Amino acid sequence: MLAALVSGPVLAEFPDKPITLVVPFAAGGPTDKVARDLAEALRGPLGGAVTVENVTGEGGTAGATKVAKANADGYTLLVHHIGMATAPLLYRGLKFKPLEDFEYLGLINEVPMTLVARPNHPANTWPELAKWLDARPDRVQLAHAGIGSASHLCGLLFQAARKADLQTAVYKGTGPAMADLIAGKVDLMCDQTSNTLAPIEGGKVKAYAVTTNRRLSGPLAKLPTLDEAGLKGFNITIWNGVYAPKGTPKAVLDKLHGALKTVMQSPDFQKRQHALGAEVVTDARSNPAEHRKFVQSEIVRWGPILKSAAQYGDWLD
Repeated sequence: MLAALVSGPVLAEFPDKPITLVVPFAAGGPTDKVARDLAEALRGPLGGAVTVENVTGEGGTAGATKVAKANADGYTLLVHHIGMATAPLLYRGLKFKPLEDFEYLGLINEVPMTLVARPNHPANTWPELAKWLDARPDRVQLAHAGIGSASHLCGLLFQAARKADLQTAVYKGTGPAMADLIAGKVDLMCDQTSNTLAPIEGGKVKAYAVTTNRRLSGPLAKLPTLDEAGLKGFNITIWNGVYAPKGTPKAVLDKLHGALKTVMQSPDFQKRQHALGAEVVTDARSNPAEHRKFVQSEIVRWGPILKSAAQYGDWLD
């Protein structure tokens, strides 16, 4: 009876003020684009304003920490990518525990990645790029958007797969990294299609391969996979999910999850995600319990992968 008395008014009144989606990366980046599409789509089923706040720093951990310590009332949520699983493996002094400090609301999407280069790069195909890399392994500038970012993780795997420690150019976000790649100031970057698709189609960068275990459909269908290209077993897809602070009332979580499910089933939202090269998650991982199990399995999966890649690229304690 008490639970019913408490949850009833909370559910009826929520939300009575704007909800904030915290993105732990810079505005204009892949996760930010996903969050802004999500914020717009959630306004209908939630019946109120949903805004996006970019809290950058510490490889995405600053924003996640802010949400972990926020009031558990459903008004501050986190939209985060694969970093929820890899952060515990990259940082010894992590200020939050992914499996203990959050309520899970469901995965949103999965995003493939592409290996791209500056537009004036002499290599036009993967075999040409491989030869070019072999000729100058210590003179290649590989850009990424900061330690813990998707481009950083992909770059680590790429270096480990080729057993080459490349020079890295570290940026405070995907936007400036892509800008310098387009300007020819760096050589390569491996990033999500939500950031690379438009530059590829516009001829502003050169594309060589995708990171998934099978070829993509659509405008990137002609690109080989890195596995096909000879980097056997190379497979990385970036996923994004939504989280609330631990202890958020169940009635609030249920309403948030219901709104999220409505959005995921929306043809308009699916179309928007497809335009970013992403696929909306429609399987069991879109539910809270399976979302949590998936993140737990990803932490286990990435442990040996990052351990083997530890001799390459950039790391923080």
